[in-house]
Amino acid sequence: MSRTATVDLVVVGLGYVGLPLARSAAGAGLKVVGLDRSSRVVEGLNAGRSHVDDITDAEVATMLDQGFRAVDRADVIADAAAVVICVPTPLTEHGAPDLGAVDAAVDDIAAHLTPGTLVVLESTTYPGTTDEVVRPRLEAGGLRVGEDFHLAFSPERIDPGNPTYGLENTPKVVGGVTPDCTKAARALYERFVARVVEAKGTREAEMAKLLENTYRHVNIALVNEMAMFCREIGVDLWDAIRCASTKPFGFSPFYPGPGVGGHCIPIDPNYLSYKVRSLGIPFRFVELAQEINQRMPVHVVNRTADLLNDHGKAVRGSRILLLGVTYKPDISDQRESPALAVAESLRARGAELVYFDPRVEDWSVGGVPVQRTDDYLATAESADITVLLQPHREIDLPLLADRAQVLFDTRGKSADHPRVVKL
Repeated sequence: MSRTATVDLVVVGLGYVGLPLARSAAGAGLKVVGLDRSSRVVEGLNAGRSHVDDITDAEVATMLDQGFRAVDRADVIADAAAVVICVPTPLTEHGAPDLGAVDAAVDDIAAHLTPGTLVVLESTTYPGTTDEVVRPRLEAGGLRVGEDFHLAFSPERIDPGNPTYGLENTPKVVGGVTPDCTKAARALYERFVARVVEAKGTREAEMAKLLENTYRHVNIALVNEMAMFCREIGVDLWDAIRCASTKPFGFSPFYPGPGVGGHCIPIDPNYLSYKVRSLGIPFRFVELAQEINQRMPVHVVNRTADLLNDHGKAVRGSRILLLGVTYKPDISDQRESPALAVAESLRARGAELVYFDPRVEDWSVGGVPVQRTDDYLATAESADITVLLQPHREIDLPLLADRAQVLFDTRGKSADHPRVVKL
């Protein structure tokens, strides 16, 4: 199966997962090529411009100096020792897995697959995808897994904006179709990841990723539901969580918020529930968690309306400042951000919206632009209510509490203050 390759690694998909992977591999001395269908992404990277929060322009320049290049033609795969697929796996409009990008990537690989190549899928998906969907497409040309090429799954664990854990110091799970496939994947990742963990096979590796995010999804739903009634019974939920967190065993803190966003928690559990439903079995935990978390933007809007009403104002005609419209703090990623659902509902009720987000220059809701302010403190003084959706580091919360007429903190980050109301 051995052959001489001129490229160590081709990374297919240069987004929030693929580009950090390419950076780490290039930094470890591998000859890396990034393959992306977006000419804008390819041209930008080759010019030294990053489009990903966790990668700076300077880091892209370093990658280029280390021999990295980006291309939009799949024929480079024929020269690669390893190919890693890092393309999006969203949901269809009906909530089912959308493997269109995976299918396209696998078809490109199949068209240029040569003996001795290692193929790894990192895109999150349901158990069985690697063996039942990817493998047949790659074997259609006559090459066989375990004999002519290696195939494995390794779940991505990228956490955008995390200052502590990156790709190199987060353990990497790998599971191959055969034991030799697992060993080949392990050998690749050990070149730039500190610890590699072997799964029994591809299904176990696929399930590990879904288990991680379903665990978070369910526990976030738990505290979100608690947030809906704790106010009614006079309990400061954030203080209760703080106290519970002092227990050194048996408890991990999760926090309520206006909803869940990003590329993992709102999406990944649906891949698992899809697989379970195909067996005719209900997956009630995931379905209930989804229902609760999807209710949170409505809960935020209803609480906002109640707070305005307490001050003798209606939502219609009120000027509402929304702070932070990304899905997590200190990044620009807006995927699945609950801010969108909050804004849509407030606007439908007749509110006049203005937003502040240092990482989002333009923001539209339902195709209609939302007014942006550069001076959030001055705007908070004139707004009827300020709703904190994402506590970016640029937002001075103590000063904001002093200046806002009413500050509705959906993240529980503000200190107690007469003008602050928490979720």
